[in-house]
Amino acid sequence: MKNFVLEPRMRATIGGAFYPSGYSMVMFPSAEDANRIGHQLLQKGVSGDEIYLIPPQTVLEEITPTVKESDDPLPSAGTDAATVRAYTKLAREGHTALLVRTKNEEEANRLMEVVRAVPYSIAQRYRTLVIEDL
Repeated sequence: MKNFVLEPRMRATIGGAFYPSGYSMVMFPSAEDANRIGHQLLQKGVSGDEIYLIPPQTVLEEITPTVKESDDPLPSAGTDAATVRAYTKLAREGHTALLVRTKNEEEANRLMEVVRAVPYSIAQRYRTLVIEDL
């Protein structure tokens, strides 16, 4: 698993909000569960380069500020800003995230088969122009 650093390609073209197209973001109340699920994904063949473990503080420092920028001068027309606000609320409550590369529906389904073994608080898949609940 990689440490998360917000890259320009993980932001929406318009507005600049967090929008990592081709990835799924899952947040867990327990950091231990997030770490365990990340390692289970590795054991199932997902590349360590395609999994980011994101502690709450990193969500607040790296992802949360993208909404302030995206809402200037007008609020976001899509759900990207609202989704980031949901991540922010959960991060403030101590939830830890996994950001996992999911290029297609099959990969997203495999991810959720592993995730559903533990309690999770939110799961979103970012596709071109669509944020999908998982």
